[in-house]
Amino acid sequence: MASSPSASSEPQSISGCTCFKLRRLTRRVTAVYDRALAAAGIRVTQYSVLSHVRRLKGTSISELADALDMDRTTLTRNLKPLLDAGWVEIRPSADDARVRTVYITPSGESQFQIARTYWRRAQADVTATIGSGEIASLHELLDRYVPLFRPADGENE
Repeated sequence: MASSPSASSEPQSISGCTCFKLRRLTRRVTAVYDRALAAAGIRVTQYSVLSHVRRLKGTSISELADALDMDRTTLTRNLKPLLDAGWVEIRPSADDARVRTVYITPSGESQFQIARTYWRRAQADVTATIGSGEIASLHELLDRYVPLFRPADGENE
C-alpha cells in the first residue's frame, strides 16, 4: 500500500522564499483588518499597540517593545499617532524617573472599545476565509516558532 504524500518521511520540496510568502500573507491579512478598523479611525498596528498598553496597565517602553516583539525605535514611531490623538500618555515611572511608562487614557479606552467591534469583525472574516481549524493550527505554529527567531541577549535585531 502506497503512503500518501503527507504521511511520507521524505522531505517536501520547498519552493520560493519563506520570508516573501509570510510577508505577502501578512500584507493581505493586515489589509482586511485595516479596512475594518478604518471605520473607527485606527489602523491594526495602532490597535495592537493600544490593546497591549491597555492589557499591561502601565508599562515601560522597553517592556512594551518586548511584548510586541518590536524594537524601541519602531515602537516610539508607532506610539506617536496614539500620543497625538490623546489615546495614550507617557509619564516618568514612580520608581525611577529615567524609565518612561506608557498608560492608556480614558479617551484611549473609549477608542479601544469602539475599535474592538471592528477588530472582531475582521477577526471573524479572516477566520471564515481560512477556517477555524486552520487558524488554530496557524496560531499554534506561530506561537511555537516566533520565540525561535528572537535575538539572543545582547544581539541587535
